[in-house]
Amino acid sequence: MKLKLDLDDLADDFFEDTRLLGIVAPVKDYQFCWQLNNYLRFDFRINNDIEIQLSKKQRKYFFGVYEYPEPNSSLAHYLYNNQFDGEYLLPEFRHLDFLWLLKGDLVEDEMLTDLIQSIKIITSVQLVTELTNEKIKNKGHLIF
Repeated sequence: MKLKLDLDDLADDFFEDTRLLGIVAPVKDYQFCWQLNNYLRFDFRINNDIEIQLSKKQRKYFFGVYEYPEPNSSLAHYLYNNQFDGEYLLPEFRHLDFLWLLKGDLVEDEMLTDLIQSIKIITSVQLVTELTNEKIKNKGHLIF
């Protein structure tokens, strides 16, 4: 008997009750996290245990993931770098620099709108948009 891992089911489970933002901010990931932590009172930290690694054209690409678990809540924020050395975590969104995943608890539209508005205040940010699951082709790349 062979067991087959169903990646679609895995992705569905992973993305249940999540919201995803795409951000254009042409700065280094650590600078962006510093700005978020400083101006918006987040506490993003790099989490090397969940770094995403993709292999393409005989090379390995590493996409850093920053994590911020909200205190007294099951909600966690994950900030992914969408680009590494000319490759993209989500190639269908080449124009985006960062992906912000909210996971672990239901995020109401109003909360998301408030978050988007506050991210837009940061000077390096040019665009913040919600990415709906249907638009994401390479969802599996975000699973850690």
